[in-house]
Amino acid sequence: MSKAKRTLFNVVLGAIACIFLVGLSTSWSQAVSPAPNNSAAQPLMADLPTTGAGLMAQRSTGSMQLYSVMLVNQNVVPKAPSTAATGMAVGALMGDRLMVKGEFSGLSSALRDYATDPVDPPNPKITSAVHVHRGDASQNGPFQYPLTVTLDMTGMAGKFTGEYALTPEQLQALADGKLYIDIHTKQNRAGELRGIFRML
Repeated sequence: MSKAKRTLFNVVLGAIACIFLVGLSTSWSQAVSPAPNNSAAQPLMADLPTTGAGLMAQRSTGSMQLYSVMLVNQNVVPKAPSTAATGMAVGALMGDRLMVKGEFSGLSSALRDYATDPVDPPNPKITSAVHVHRGDASQNGPFQYPLTVTLDMTGMAGKFTGEYALTPEQLQALADGKLYIDIHTKQNRAGELRGIFRML
């Protein structure tokens, strides 16, 4: 993907993240703690009208499809762990390329380290404790892609990003609501937060 398109993705996803957080803040306030403060996204707030207009133009041509991901413990299978953690992500699909940006906070423990605590059998492609899976909401599906994580100073909150060329099967899973993000921690190795990509 060209640098110009990547920059456009970053701007659009940052703006959508802000819109998404503002729009859902009322419904979240009763159930979960606020999403982490994203000072890097604050300058985008002033540009939302312009960005929103450009975004709507992109969407009207069918060149971009947007997705949101609510990361909550209740979505973890087979049992929801006890945690105060919260998270969210947004995704933009252009052709077969999916770009993801998200954030999380309040983890119960540090992220699971797959170098010292691998899955059985080991999978060298799992390089991050935040990654994309494919599967039904009621099941644990196979690993698809790792997401690059940047932790804050506490190690219990951070941001994640990723950009992937989806296979036809993954594109169908995304359309069917069967592509999801999972966050794994040392205390909750099978997953602490989970959320499905939902079309906006």
